Formats: sequence, structure tokens, C-alpha cells
Amino acid sequence: MFDKKVKKTITSVLFVCLGNICRSPTAEAIFRHKALHAGMSIEIDSAGTLGAHIGSPPDKRSRAVGEERGYSFKKIKCRKVDPSDFEHFDYIVAMDKQNLRNLLEICPEEHQHKIALMMSFCSSQEDEVPDPYYGGKRGFEYVLDLIEQASDGLLEQIKQRFA
Repeated sequence: MFDKKVKKTITSVLFVCLGNICRSPTAEAIFRHKALHAGMSIEIDSAGTLGAHIGSPPDKRSRAVGEERGYSFKKIKCRKVDPSDFEHFDYIVAMDKQNLRNLLEICPEEHQHKIALMMSFCSSQEDEVPDPYYGGKRGFEYVLDLIEQASDGLLEQIKQRFA
């Protein structure tokens, strides 16, 4: 017999960007950290709409900036959105409008209500998380700032939904 109490997963969240190397793995790392510190058991993953980097770790610049703030990127590997993700995940969160459109194009109609923009979970003037890939460190820091804000809002929504 097991003496350990296993906390039941209350919901699941998939973060999506283009290549799954900068924004969505950063969101995965941040949200995992915030959920853990809130004592919430949430299945968290990330994927890209483009399958160019499958199996690779997240971009080293994303990892460096995230790790400076205490986020862990261990075990995060790039993958492409799979058709089964639409049924499996309760929240599918796109980083920008183009990825939102890409997801809606391939998502069965009965699961489209699960898809939202990341920035819809906060009151920032930004409506998208910009891709920092071709920029410098400040761009990666800005992406972290936005994702932290939106993650707080998403976590609050989940708390209210499952309270």
C-alpha cells in the first residue's frame, strides 16, 4: 500500500507558439513554477505550430533569462502540436494571433472554445506576446514580464473555476 497522498490534477494547460523554442516553453516554465507555489496540481505542456525544432531544448537565451528569475526549463523539449492535444488539454493558450489562427484552422470545432490568447488573461495593453527570437536580451526579458502577468491571470481564473 502507498502512504503518499497523490494530489489529483485539476486541469491541463498547453502553451503554443510558432517553434516551441522561446515563448511557449517560457510560459510552461513560468506557469509550472506559479502553479507549484500556489499548491495546484495542473498538467502543463508547450508545443509549436511549426515542427522545425522537435526534440530540441528551448532557446538558450530564453532559458538564461528565465533561469535568472528562478524558473526551471529542465525536461522541456520542443514538440509540435498534435491533433490529440485538442481533446486532451482544457486550456490551449496561443502566444499571438497568427498562432491562434493556425490552431483554430486545425482544431475540431467541438474543442475551439478551449483556445485563447495568452494576453487575454491580463489587463496589459499588449494583446500578443511578441516573438523575441531575432532580438536581444531586453526582448526576452519583456516576454518574461508579459508571460508572468498573463500567467497570474490564468492561474486566478483556474483557481476560481475549481475552487
